[in-house]
Amino acid sequence: MTQTVAIIPARGGSKQVPRKNLRRVGGVPLVERAVRAATAASGVDLVVVSTDDAEIAAVATAAGARVIARPAEISGDSASSESAVLHALDELERTGIQVGTVVFVQATSPFIPTSGIDEAIELIGSGRFDSAFSAHETYGFLWRRDQDGAAEAINHDASHRPLRQEREPHYFETGAFYAFDAAAFRVAGHRFFGRIGIVEVPEQTAVEIDDAQQLAMASAVADLIGRSDDRIDVRAVVTDFDGVHTDDTAFVDSEGREHVRVSREDGMGVSLLRRAGIPMLILSTEVNAVVRARADKLKVPVLHGTDDKAAALTSWAAEQNIALGDVAYLGNDVNDLEAMRIVGWPVAVGNAHPVVREQARIVLNRNGGEGAVRELVERVLPR
Repeated sequence: MTQTVAIIPARGGSKQVPRKNLRRVGGVPLVERAVRAATAASGVDLVVVSTDDAEIAAVATAAGARVIARPAEISGDSASSESAVLHALDELERTGIQVGTVVFVQATSPFIPTSGIDEAIELIGSGRFDSAFSAHETYGFLWRRDQDGAAEAINHDASHRPLRQEREPHYFETGAFYAFDAAAFRVAGHRFFGRIGIVEVPEQTAVEIDDAQQLAMASAVADLIGRSDDRIDVRAVVTDFDGVHTDDTAFVDSEGREHVRVSREDGMGVSLLRRAGIPMLILSTEVNAVVRARADKLKVPVLHGTDDKAAALTSWAAEQNIALGDVAYLGNDVNDLEAMRIVGWPVAVGNAHPVVREQARIVLNRNGGEGAVRELVERVLPR
């Protein structure tokens, strides 16, 4: 019986953006985002990452993909993606896996719609098309320069400017995914052959990262495009204190004592988390009696006066026998970044610093001190 296999070529090298396939968008490495999108497609039987890089292989494996080592001779800048796909097919068939349909997924597209992958698989599996690709509809006027540098209309008559509804739509290839019959692909040697179908996807998903500016843009809009209210599946929750349990302001009396404002709603959320048996830790850089007092009130362990949050978090997780990938860390400012980078679920409060929002896999709706902890807890607890 043949299988539908998603193949993700992911080289370690990249000129424009070093280590591009490991760069994070929405707190998640690009290669991991691609694996997740393909894995979530109901029509995909197996997800494979073809790579020449040990770190990419480790991330892909942890995300649930099978890794195929990509030979050096097809890992250079001039190597085609088709060569990686053909090699992966050879390796799979050598191990007894017969591939019927291939979905070639590009990790450089951070917002791959899973529904589009399933549609592409159906188009190929039904025999309607031999190959298909993702694209978004556009009514834009396209131009090119002639040999003298003068503008020349491509898809329209420059002397006639019809209304949008009067123009013929065109389709812009997003580069996110392609699907094709495996046997026919071997014959053609290219991703476009036979009767070619178009899988229409939302324009906002058509971000393809080739340079640092595009990476920055993708990071800036990740929460808007990828926003979801799905459950956060973790075994432990770790939070910062100032700016998370509080609104990041303090009242100081004449004796120098600090007073902060906290949310009773957050307190109830922590109580619910504790009753569910899910470990929680407050991890704070500040040494302040108010942090200890609030932690005691919540009956939650606290580590404060911690300069190296990542090291402290790693040690605590090991003591709890919990993998860092199963931890959600809720932060708000730049001193949370290192801890956020090592957990599976980096989360930011709604009013977090911009660089923290970029690092986060999830940005909450609520601000620090205004129910953000409760919002996180509600998404962690089983429904």
